[in-house]
Amino acid sequence: MLIDELIIHTVSMPLVTPFTTSFGTQTVRQALILELHATTADGTAVTGWGECVAMESPLYSSEFLAAAKLVITDHLLPALRGQEVTAETVAHRLQPIVGHRMAKAAVEMAVLDAQLRGHGVSLASYFGAVTDRVPSGVSVGIQPSVQQLLDVVGGYLDQGYVRIKLKIEPGKDVDRVRAVRERFGDDVLLQVDANAAYTLVDAPLLRRLDEFNLLLIEQPLGEEDLRQHAALARQMSTPMCLDESIVSAEAAADAIALGAAAVINIKAGRVGGYLEARRIHDLARANGVAVWCGGMLETGLGRAANAALAALPGFTLPGDISGSDRFYAKDLTEPLVMKDGHIDVPTGPGLGVTPIHDALAEFSIQTTRLG
Repeated sequence: MLIDELIIHTVSMPLVTPFTTSFGTQTVRQALILELHATTADGTAVTGWGECVAMESPLYSSEFLAAAKLVITDHLLPALRGQEVTAETVAHRLQPIVGHRMAKAAVEMAVLDAQLRGHGVSLASYFGAVTDRVPSGVSVGIQPSVQQLLDVVGGYLDQGYVRIKLKIEPGKDVDRVRAVRERFGDDVLLQVDANAAYTLVDAPLLRRLDEFNLLLIEQPLGEEDLRQHAALARQMSTPMCLDESIVSAEAAADAIALGAAAVINIKAGRVGGYLEARRIHDLARANGVAVWCGGMLETGLGRAANAALAALPGFTLPGDISGSDRFYAKDLTEPLVMKDGHIDVPTGPGLGVTPIHDALAEFSIQTTRLG
């Protein structure tokens, strides 16, 4: 198909509660929503939607929102304009542009959505999904006190979430995990995420987490510290999971070969798109490494795509695919609703969801048309 126009909607959406991790607190999520208009080979007009998961500031990764918009406008879109393009060729066409995986992922997502809508095929079917619903886990930000943490975790368990992930940082780790285990018992599926807040010097402290029968410890060390993660993994019985370190299938292969990752958190935006995410899934599955689908506070667009990805057979652990109401009182799309601890995988063409016009207008703070 040929790209006719790309509209970039910059949206600002308030979170229902502040979300705190080791690198800061978010009360609002700003995101780029891509609206791509294209024409297929037979002259049919199609529209696809994409979402860029880059944060407003370069805290989770080197990418950030303003830079993502600039690179999409000045580099990615020009590389695709005026020639036939398919989702399967986007990554190859954009390869000369170094980095900017989250921006590339958003563009690929919009092209893929338009392509599949044009063929009447769902994203789940295109991926090869093996289930029509996925288990829903929830990520719990760092709370001001232990009691508030227990109240929040209890609330999510009452809602039916099947897995709890606790964000941790130095000084807010072992005692808090112990408190959750003592209050809610060993049957709760529990894991922790450090967002690279520790160093290998902290190994004696991190080993204390082994007593709590955690599903995994996620990204305790820096994103470039593959060898250190492997060294830490040899000292712990808790499975080591990598997040920020896994930016491509090649990085995943290195981590597996080094013994740095018994589990991989796959985030499509972080690795450059859903097709690369599927390649990492296939690689991990071939090597007996468990994967799960991480979240980046996505709107219903990204949340629907994540649900389709997580329906692949290698996703054997519950992911961060919570209901829309976990983060937003009002979503851009019809809300994804958790039922019996699961989220239904959309079955409509493409992503299976589209933005509600009034919601998009309400949350948009800037609209840029690239004809």
